[in-house]
Amino acid sequence: MDTPELSPPRCEAERIKGEAAKSRLLTLLNAGKFSLAAGFRDEDKYGRKLRTVFRAGNSLGDALIKEGLGRSWDGARHGWCQGG
Repeated sequence: MDTPELSPPRCEAERIKGEAAKSRLLTLLNAGKFSLAAGFRDEDKYGRKLRTVFRAGNSLGDALIKEGLGRSWDGARHGWCQGG
């Protein structure tokens, strides 16, 4: 999935949305036990582990997407700033 950048954000709107996404994810993670599942790739090109976080069969990433705090990854970054 794609979420707004915080390091560094490209504009104030992206920073605000990024902070909201970070806060919401922490709330979701702290709500109880969850599991991690690997997908078709173990790591991205930067060496970051790629995992889906599940609770009760539901993806926490999907929850962020439904709330407008993330997007499904389509292979390209799309800006979070006005017009971008």
